[in-house]
Amino acid sequence: MEFNMKKVGFFTELPYGQLDVSGDEEFGFRPYQLLVSSIAVCSGGILRRILNKQRINFDDLHIKADIERNEEKADRIEKIHLHFTIVSSDIDDKKMQKAIELTTKNCSMVQSVIESIEITKTFEIK
Repeated sequence: MEFNMKKVGFFTELPYGQLDVSGDEEFGFRPYQLLVSSIAVCSGGILRRILNKQRINFDDLHIKADIERNEEKADRIEKIHLHFTIVSSDIDDKKMQKAIELTTKNCSMVQSVIESIEITKTFEIK
């Protein structure tokens, strides 16, 4: 990836389009938002794949990401909590817990930060 400077922040051209990144939300995505989004969406994509492979039917999957930052250390992200809400009559708590564990093992974004950011996950079935 290559990043080019703009008046405020940077941008890169990707196959899907231009990605604008800036410390100021008026001019692009903030770096921490992209990091948290990468971890949440990677986890969600892996979970979706696992559920599909297990032939578990579901109507919706929602992810809420809560973060804790440390102001004393450059606003470092210390913890990300992912809460998955799945709409399905085809899964129970035990199967979902197993799927969440597999998600952690197989998400490259989680594995990339696992020793520096605490990642926790919970779920609810509707």
